[in-house]
Amino acid sequence: MTDLLPLLSGLGTGLALIVAIGAQNTYLLRLAVSAGLRVVAAAVVLCAASDALLIVAGVLGVGAVVERFPVALLVIRFIGAAFLLTYGVLAARRALRPSGDAMRVADGAADDGVVGSGADAGAGAGASATTGTASAAGRTRTVPPGQVVTMRKAVLTMLVFTWANPHVYLDTLVFLGSVANQRGPDDRWLWTVGAVAASCLWFGALGFGGRLLRPLFEKPLTWRVFDGLVAVVMLAFGVLLVVGA
Repeated sequence: MTDLLPLLSGLGTGLALIVAIGAQNTYLLRLAVSAGLRVVAAAVVLCAASDALLIVAGVLGVGAVVERFPVALLVIRFIGAAFLLTYGVLAARRALRPSGDAMRVADGAADDGVVGSGADAGAGAGASATTGTASAAGRTRTVPPGQVVTMRKAVLTMLVFTWANPHVYLDTLVFLGSVANQRGPDDRWLWTVGAVAASCLWFGALGFGGRLLRPLFEKPLTWRVFDGLVAVVMLAFGVLLVVGA
């Protein structure tokens, strides 16, 4: 039983740190309700693997090296801020000036990693550009109006959200690394396993569980509200990065 205490402690600390509204989590939720299963799975794996890599690096002492190069974190901060502000403005534009009604694409096309407007999907599935619908075995999916989510686009965007955030280095490399090393040489790796498991659980639940929300996004108004919330989150975090908070 005592052997489980470090593992459970790492799990609890990891969840406490990662379960929060942020740019990365917000984008993953957007993918969950709009992209195909393969795209969502790739995003979940990328997020969890990135966290695991950073946590292990922190335990190995890389966090101390990062603290010695504040200029690098400053550069990352402004790159991340520029990306967040740009994404936030685009989300606000989608919320205020939607391009059209919610679209539907064939189930198979979405799972192949590409979703888009009815006109895009119609080339391969007999869709109507005016209705924005396509059918494959009688199954359709709602996607955000005018949006195309490919595997490449989703992965590259998620990479920026994950690695162009200076807080991920401070929280994961420095904080979690130092907490793990306080457990001593015998327990620190059990603690680390727990922290990595927390990331896997959270991103898996958010990515795959978020797909259950798809029925709510049948209405265009839902997308407008969601994009409005995305804009607020992205712009707020962008401003915080600019001011150094």
